[in-house]
Amino acid sequence: MSEVYGTRRARLREHCNAGGSATALVTRPANVRYLAGTAPRDAVLLLGVDEDLLLCRDAPGERPEDGRPDEILRVRHLPGPGGDPAVAAADLALARGAESLAVEEHHLTVARHRALRQVAPRLRLTDLGGAVEQLRVVKDEEEISCLRIGAEITDQALAELLESILVGRTERHLALELERRLVDHGADSPAFTTSVATGPHAGRRGHRPTDRRVEEGDFLSVCLGAAYRGYRCEIGRTFVIGTSPADWQIELYDLVFAAQRAGRQALAPGVTHRDVDRAARQVLDSAGYAEGLPPLMGHGVGLEIVEDPQLAPTAMGKLDACVPVTVEPGVHLPGRGGVRIDDTLVVRPEADGGPELLTITTKELLAL
Repeated sequence: MSEVYGTRRARLREHCNAGGSATALVTRPANVRYLAGTAPRDAVLLLGVDEDLLLCRDAPGERPEDGRPDEILRVRHLPGPGGDPAVAAADLALARGAESLAVEEHHLTVARHRALRQVAPRLRLTDLGGAVEQLRVVKDEEEISCLRIGAEITDQALAELLESILVGRTERHLALELERRLVDHGADSPAFTTSVATGPHAGRRGHRPTDRRVEEGDFLSVCLGAAYRGYRCEIGRTFVIGTSPADWQIELYDLVFAAQRAGRQALAPGVTHRDVDRAARQVLDSAGYAEGLPPLMGHGVGLEIVEDPQLAPTAMGKLDACVPVTVEPGVHLPGRGGVRIDDTLVVRPEADGGPELLTITTKELLAL
């Protein structure tokens, strides 16, 4: 992997050179991990002219979920618990003769930015912008493999839950059980806070589990994902509890399923981000559900659960091959519940079989 990380840093160095800065300071944890292989707490990466350096308080590798550092990357531990690795990196860049330093202004706090200026007043600070985030959009096959394994873990955890008795159990209990199963099957951790929503809560985006108990006839919607070697995937499914679904539940489910299928089928290299959103959204709009729809129908995933691209009505740009995204339309009816269906897929050209579905748990409306 050293060659991979070295190539990534070389691409970032080219970007910095083109912008007039020979050195850069990377502070956003996911970006540090992408370029260095690891991101211990508060670690930063100093991209230098002749040498790159990882500065951190904690030794890399102490927690398996933090990853393992690039073998050829020098690591410097700060003495004592009080120092700021970013400030130390700026001081070191100045000592090495740097005249400018590109920083991630969108991640630095005002206080930290001020501290950098104080320790190295002669350094010209420029904005690195989202350069690393843009490098992260297209994944290599090793990254996609991690996402694929994470999706397998997620599918397995969900399948096991569906085989158990659900009536009478609380949303909170079911969410905790799902998260335990994710870790039992090899996840580093849940990719995000697991959502379990029942009855009138079902289909609500971002619902935090409560002590409401599952009842006969409820819609049950779940949204979960595994983090594996830092890479995060997502799945969302909706079921009916204990009985045959009512007509209104079947109608609503079929509608959201049609929207999700339209979004999935729109995924292809060269398609605009907004066109994928439109493909899913117009199915729901035409059925009279324009009000209350989520602001986007999907997003990229990777080292963070929400990455570029955003599949939204005003999103700019086009899809590339090897970009993993979610497609996740949903409808929530206040007081009644709703449906959400969510998959993680990888954009592939038609010659390679079209979009690769990573999360394969059935999308049939099951009565559990």
